[in-house]
Amino acid sequence: MMQISNTILMIRPVNFRKNEQTAVNNYFQEDINLDNKTVIKNAQKEFDALVEILRAKGVNVIVVEDTKTPDTPDSIFPNNWISFHSNGTVGLYPMFAENRRNERREDILNTLEEQGFIIENVMDYTSAEEDNLFLEGTGSLLLDRVNKKAYCALSDRANEELIIEFCEDFDYLPVIFNAYQSVGDKRMLIYHTNVMMCLAEDFAVICLDSIDDKKELKNVVKHLKENDKELVVISEEQIHHFAGNMLQVLGANDKRYLVMSSAAYNSLNSAQINSIEKYCEILHSSLKTIETCGGGSARCMMAEVFLPQVLD
Repeated sequence: MMQISNTILMIRPVNFRKNEQTAVNNYFQEDINLDNKTVIKNAQKEFDALVEILRAKGVNVIVVEDTKTPDTPDSIFPNNWISFHSNGTVGLYPMFAENRRNERREDILNTLEEQGFIIENVMDYTSAEEDNLFLEGTGSLLLDRVNKKAYCALSDRANEELIIEFCEDFDYLPVIFNAYQSVGDKRMLIYHTNVMMCLAEDFAVICLDSIDDKKELKNVVKHLKENDKELVVISEEQIHHFAGNMLQVLGANDKRYLVMSSAAYNSLNSAQINSIEKYCEILHSSLKTIETCGGGSARCMMAEVFLPQVLD
């Protein structure tokens, strides 16, 4: 069982913009003073540059072009609607924003099968949308695949019943908590776990200050430490630069990399960088437009493929 993958699915955007339907509880989204055409062009440039960096290191990036219709402004973040597992199972997830539900595309599964990946089974949780219950894939669920634990911060996009259902289906232990950010003078729930926490093989990047409840905080730390994860602690200020939104991947010759945006990298201090570089090299690329309008960063753009492959 591997915690990190050499194969990443990424969706190249065609209609990217600030999604008005997600802005209601994603406080990382901001307005940008550019026309739509420029926003799309900038987002495509940032996307292409990240793909190039990954491929140069030997990461197998499967790029699928988004379609012009239906309207999917957030299609660049596929990890929210789909997850791939080493037993050949695909997870499909219920999405909070109605226009994000259109991102689910069967042809993407066909593309993976054409490339020799084996899909045995689909666990489809999307009917929960009818009850207004949501669980947004590996945006909500941080999966410790080796130790079979699912870390999840509750929010409008991460329903506790669904988390438990997922954990029963996939045989994971749920580690559930509440994570907050300051919005004005209020403490508001963070919309996705993966903006305040990143789980790598030997370490976890985490904003401990976002877990206000002492008991919950103690429990999360206990679970990470009992699996020998070194904690790289980041501040709430740093999560606003997307320092929690990182993903460890596998390149050529099994070399490990931690992928993040340049904004995230530039927010880290030298001690944090040294802690990470003990385990892997850092790769970063500017994702300014994507982060500003989309409220998501590098990790959200990559859906790791752990499916078994047909042997030649």
